[in-house]
Amino acid sequence: MAHLPELIQDMALILLVGALVTIIFKRIKQPLVLGYIIAGFLVGPHFSYLPTIMDHENIDTFAEIGVIMLLFSLGLEFSFKKLVKVGGAASITAVVEIVFVGLGGYLTGYLLGWNKMDSLFLAGMLASSSTTIILKAFDELGLKSKQFAKVVFGVLVVEDIIVILLMVLLSTVAVTQQFEGSEILFTILKLGFFLVLWFLVGIYLLPAFIKRTKKWMDEETVLILSIGLCFGMVLLATQVGFSAELGAFVMGSLIAETVLAEKIEYLTLPIKQLFGTIFFVSVGMMIDPQAMYTYAVPIIAVTLLTLTGKFLFSALGALISGQPLKQAVQIGSSMAQIGEFAFIVAALGLSLGVISEFLFPIAVGVSAITTFTTPYLIKFSEPLYNTIVKLLPPKWVARLDAYTSEAQQNKDNPLWKKMLREYNSILVINSIMLVAVALLFKYTFIPFLDAQITSVLWRNILLISAATLLASPFLWAILIKKITVKEGGGAFHSYYLNYSVVGIALHAIRFLVGIFLIGFFIDQIASTRYALIVAVPIIVALLWLFSDKVQKIHQRITGQFVANLNERERLEYLQHKGTIELQQKNEEARKHFQEWNAYVTELEVGDAFSFAGMTLYELDWKQRYGIAVVYIRRNDRTIHLPNGKQRILPYDKVGILGTEEQISQLKLLFDQTDLQEDGGEDIDVHDIQLTKIQVTAANPYSGKTIKASGIRKDLGSYVAGIERNGNRILNPSSSEAIVANDIIWLVGDTRKINACLKTHEGDFLNI
Repeated sequence: MAHLPELIQDMALILLVGALVTIIFKRIKQPLVLGYIIAGFLVGPHFSYLPTIMDHENIDTFAEIGVIMLLFSLGLEFSFKKLVKVGGAASITAVVEIVFVGLGGYLTGYLLGWNKMDSLFLAGMLASSSTTIILKAFDELGLKSKQFAKVVFGVLVVEDIIVILLMVLLSTVAVTQQFEGSEILFTILKLGFFLVLWFLVGIYLLPAFIKRTKKWMDEETVLILSIGLCFGMVLLATQVGFSAELGAFVMGSLIAETVLAEKIEYLTLPIKQLFGTIFFVSVGMMIDPQAMYTYAVPIIAVTLLTLTGKFLFSALGALISGQPLKQAVQIGSSMAQIGEFAFIVAALGLSLGVISEFLFPIAVGVSAITTFTTPYLIKFSEPLYNTIVKLLPPKWVARLDAYTSEAQQNKDNPLWKKMLREYNSILVINSIMLVAVALLFKYTFIPFLDAQITSVLWRNILLISAATLLASPFLWAILIKKITVKEGGGAFHSYYLNYSVVGIALHAIRFLVGIFLIGFFIDQIASTRYALIVAVPIIVALLWLFSDKVQKIHQRITGQFVANLNERERLEYLQHKGTIELQQKNEEARKHFQEWNAYVTELEVGDAFSFAGMTLYELDWKQRYGIAVVYIRRNDRTIHLPNGKQRILPYDKVGILGTEEQISQLKLLFDQTDLQEDGGEDIDVHDIQLTKIQVTAANPYSGKTIKASGIRKDLGSYVAGIERNGNRILNPSSSEAIVANDIIWLVGDTRKINACLKTHEGDFLNI
């Protein structure tokens, strides 16, 4: 047999040992990442009972590809719009946690006598928590439907993007060895510029290209194209001074906005798993048991920092964002571990040659310990909350509750804030596009024309004319585009925008910024003062004269960008229109019932549900658990406000309205096995509405119980809540009496409600 290259022998060893360890770790229900790291230790130089990897150079190359594929896959799951959707609570929680835990990591390294780079990279390693470990714990404990779990998922999304940016800053500091604020500020501005530019250009070009060529793309072509785009962006990112990981993540995020996102994620999954396995195995090869023993004290110190620091500052961030104390404790308990990014950050530091090798065994030791502690911390978060409430003075608890309630209700968004957001959007986006056009001409077209045209005058005229033509839509948007802002009622406040003091000041700032950018734009292209002095007024005049034509071009560009950005959601909406609208209605109900500590969640019925086929009357969930079934989704049909005769069938998706405690009790029933249409009205989802009315003394329902009043039949609605003298009754029983001046919350058919309000005008006050 011919001599096999060492790389093939090494790959056989890595994959076989990795597969066996994976089977074992799945059997003992532990994260696979730790299994891969242990497999790396087994085939590494510090374990003598198995063959050892020989071709380290090629394995390191494969490991680098693994990091690129891991970040590309993360980008595919991310998308830029997901960051916007996670909300303020998750963003504030993540920022507070990362800032303070990062400072704690740096101080810990300093106190342990480490150098600056080791301390900085330790701070970066502690910045993120483990999505894998948290998801596994939530699944095992049945907590994925909890309110706090949604915030945790949002925090993980924000953490991922912040850690990506931290890696860019750390690599810059590592290469330049500069810790000055000006250098870091320049890096942040440069990073922001290129991120926005890549986003704008990528969203404008990539979805359009895919849409036009989709009919010629089979799975093989899609796979080749996606990997090629990934590596192409990696090359571009490294060319402008950033890391390969950032390029891979950005391209994944851009593809995530296209209609091929799910397909590409599916096709590239085996490649990610293969090379990702090699990366984590290569991490394990660096583990030296003697080093872990030697650095036992730092491992314990960093573990304590991770457990206490992440718990305290995640909980603090959640409290600041307006989360209730109980949810804040649950969020803090969930975040107390380090994630897979810790190994990627450490690998980055080692590849740059700026950190010590002992950081790897420390990261592995801390990860192993916190992996085992996380489920217990989450499980005992509620008893911990009860203990904290007992220890805190009652006044503190009352103030926290008041702050939480106020933060949840504070939805004000003054007009001037909307104005500033619109102005910022116009100035930032169009300024970046202008700078990009100027750089494109400076480094591409100018060298070419210098070699072709000897006359400085004609060269400048040609350059300025061509550049102005390309940049005119963005210049027009900065100088001339009208700003309109909608308020809640839908009216446009053009007078306020154009003639108020705030409006005039913003217009003046906008015009000055526009003139400055034109000057900068021309200065980058033309080398003479004469060209600069002549070009600025001519460009402004031309933009004014041809404003309508330039406006149409800008609107076409903007329209194409928005259409590309929303193409994936548009197709999903058309495919699942009823489901998406129902989710929007549920979100609306959730906001209204936040003060009641209630929300709507959806529970899915398994195929082995022990009560399948029983009617809601037989199940009697309202009396037993205090919850209400507000809808049942069955295939493509939604049964809103199902009556007592409606049966729960396997694979039904049931909408439940209740408090967290009530839903938790009911979920135990669902988890025991993991709901023929006979009644109930099938109402179009457009007609489902949450309405609040006040009952007058003359109302025929006043003085009667809910059941006797016939309110459900008359209004086609379910009484979800009653407010009476400042007290709230959620999901009142049918025997609850309706009293004059009660405020009743109805979930039901708006057509019947409005018709009844018109018929009995004076009996109801629609508030």
